[in-house]
Amino acid sequence: MDGNGRWAKKRFLPRVAGHQRGVEAVREAVKACRELGVEYLTLFAFSSENWRRPAEEVSFLMQLFLKMLEREVAKLHENNIRLKIIGDRSHFDDQLNRRIAEAEQLTANNTSLTLTIAANYGGRWDIMQAVQAMLRARTELSAGFNETELEPYLSMHYAPEPDLFIRTGGEQRISNFLLWQMAYTELYFTDTLWPAFDREALQAAIQSYQARERRFGRTSEQVQSEQVQEGKVDA
Repeated sequence: MDGNGRWAKKRFLPRVAGHQRGVEAVREAVKACRELGVEYLTLFAFSSENWRRPAEEVSFLMQLFLKMLEREVAKLHENNIRLKIIGDRSHFDDQLNRRIAEAEQLTANNTSLTLTIAANYGGRWDIMQAVQAMLRARTELSAGFNETELEPYLSMHYAPEPDLFIRTGGEQRISNFLLWQMAYTELYFTDTLWPAFDREALQAAIQSYQARERRFGRTSEQVQSEQVQEGKVDA
C-alpha cells in the first residue's frame, strides 16, 4: 500500500494525513473484496525496513495501528472476517501485542474473508524464522529437508499462495514481501496512490489478472486442453 505520503504532499498536507486517508482505503478494499468473493486479502502495512523512517512518523503509525485494532475489530467480527497479523512482534509494546492477540482470538472462527495485516514483516525474516522454528521442532537431525516440511512454519501457512500481487504508487518491485509465497503470483503495478485506490481500481487489477494465462511451467496448449476437459472453456 504505497503512496500515502505523496498523496498528502500533493495536497499540502502532513504525511500523517496520508496515512489516515490510507486507513479509509483499507476499509474500502476490505469491503470490496468481501463483496467480490475474495477469500484472502493480505495488506503490507509496515515493513521491517520502515523503522528507518523518522521517529515521529513511526510512532504515529504504531498508534494508528493500535487505534485501528481498537475501533475496527468489532466490525470485522460482525462481518464474519477473520483477522491475522504476521510479522516480528517483538518490537511492539505490550498494549499493542495484547490487542493483536485479542483481535485474532475474537475473529478466529470467522469464514467470509481472511484479512492478514503484515506489520514489521519482511520476506527474508519470514523464511529465516521458519527454518529456525522447524529445526527447533525436529526430534532428529538429518542432512536436509524439503519445501513441504518448511511450509507449516511460514507466517502464511494458513493461506494458499497469492494469485495476485498489487502495488500502488508507481514503484515496480515487491520490496521483500512474501518472497517464498509469491513464486508464481501475477504482479500488477499501478501509479494510483494508495489513498486513492478504490473499488474501481481494485476491479481493474482483478480484470488484468483474469486476462492472463497461468501456465505454472506448462505450455499454453496443455493449459487450454485441461480447461476444455474441466469444462472451463468451449472446445
